[in-house]
Amino acid sequence: MSIFIKYYKSGGLNVAFSNKIWRYNSTSADMAINKGEEEEEFRVLDILKKRQRQQRRVNRRADVQPDRADRMPTDQNWGNVWPGPKTFHPSSVPLPLRQGYVPKGQAPPGKKANAELMKIPNFLHLTPPVIKAQCEAIKQFCTEWPKLLNSEEAIENHYPVEIITSDYCHASPSIRNPLARIVTLRVKLSTLKLDQHARDKFIRLVGERYDPETDLVTITADRCPIRKQNQDYVNYLLTACYHESWNFEEWEREKMEEDMEYYNWDKNPSKRSLVNWYLKTQNQSKELSDEEYSNYDVSQIPNGEEYKVAVSSYMNDGESEGTVEKYGEAVRKLLGLPQKKVVS
Repeated sequence: MSIFIKYYKSGGLNVAFSNKIWRYNSTSADMAINKGEEEEEFRVLDILKKRQRQQRRVNRRADVQPDRADRMPTDQNWGNVWPGPKTFHPSSVPLPLRQGYVPKGQAPPGKKANAELMKIPNFLHLTPPVIKAQCEAIKQFCTEWPKLLNSEEAIENHYPVEIITSDYCHASPSIRNPLARIVTLRVKLSTLKLDQHARDKFIRLVGERYDPETDLVTITADRCPIRKQNQDYVNYLLTACYHESWNFEEWEREKMEEDMEYYNWDKNPSKRSLVNWYLKTQNQSKELSDEEYSNYDVSQIPNGEEYKVAVSSYMNDGESEGTVEKYGEAVRKLLGLPQKKVVS
């Protein structure tokens, strides 16, 4: 290493300059000269040998301590390894999992450094043994299933109202699916124990929500943001329609037979004719009032109840092949005539 120094003396027009050069020799340079090497030669940095040493060290460490997935015993308790939902970790799963799109003819990427396995939610914590253990743990908080509820008919008889909801599992920033708020209530109209007036009024209140073939009333609510609110709303609608159907307005007393929405057999001349015919067959000639005709029990007339159902079905459901055939059979039974022969 060399140092160049330049200095001068002040005091006149003529300035005297003096230059001096000092040269310093390093210890390493002296050692290189002593070894017979040139002074200006640079040493080479050996990177390859260092990498080889590091690789040998890694290989030695891998031989001593294998991967965690390879060290797992086959009879271990998986619930302790993966107790709950979490991100996929390849070293904790001793399974050769593969996922990802590759060109045709190639195997999908393995579990090591696989971002596709970390994107989706996994259910590795819900294995059959873990589910069985969880069910055994919550049995102490459950009540025994009633022995009388051993069939679908018994369940429907004791619990006629059915609530239908749906749960969804999807990949989204929010765990709440908008469709999960929808609540559907189903109940058979025959289980509500309504009279003829209340049944007719209830059917008109619910409109298209009633299916006459299955006798089911279906009420669906989705206007509220939360499922619990929609469930309370459908229960309110069912309660309101039920109590409203039992209300009897004053103007309904003024309705004539022509104003009725349905055929009421008890208040029609058909019942009066049947009762008069039956009284004549019994040699009883007496006049009954309108109230007596209306309250007369036709079940004491042989085949009278079947005749009543056939006439009401013919008038309310309309004329069809089934209603006409049913009406003809009821009339033959009532009059004691032979049944119609079916020609094959």
